[in-house]
Amino acid sequence: MHAMQYEITLPADYDMGIIRKRVATRGHLLDDFPGLGLKAYLTRERGAGSPVNSYAPFYLWATPEGMNSFLWGPGFQGIVDDFGRPRVRHWAGLSYAEGPASGAIAAAATRLRLPVPDGVEPARFMEDEVARPVESGVVASAVAVDPSRWELVRFTLWEQPSPQATGDRFQVLHLSEPGRAGLRVGRHW
Repeated sequence: MHAMQYEITLPADYDMGIIRKRVATRGHLLDDFPGLGLKAYLTRERGAGSPVNSYAPFYLWATPEGMNSFLWGPGFQGIVDDFGRPRVRHWAGLSYAEGPASGAIAAAATRLRLPVPDGVEPARFMEDEVARPVESGVVASAVAVDPSRWELVRFTLWEQPSPQATGDRFQVLHLSEPGRAGLRVGRHW
């Protein structure tokens, strides 16, 4: 499993209805994309619990071929054509879990990024993070790491916005999940 995200920060006065319309008319195009576990079409709106407006899709790829097919194909080129070429963050998957609300439609998401502290054994840190229990209200959750930056990311889909959740908060506009059932549950090493 590979996690991937690009975040497009938009002007403070940007009409976020443009993004909602984009997702409503194009989101379904990845509903059967080969190699994709899931894609959460995410937004944050300034003044609604966020300091910025942004469009920030988050992907869990079941295969590297699927990810590459998207990045070098017409889907990502549409983003480049409309917004310029964003920096694409990528993390190696450590674990995936279906939550107690796995049958629900995800309405919210959180992304918690944590530096792996200097002086700690990386394997022990990863073990501890992967072993954290999945909370009630969680639809699905993934943990991944970028070893070039020693940054861990915990991405969680929620049935409803969770007041106790930490990290950046997003609204889920659409969830494409052609390979979600095939994402391997549990630790990935």
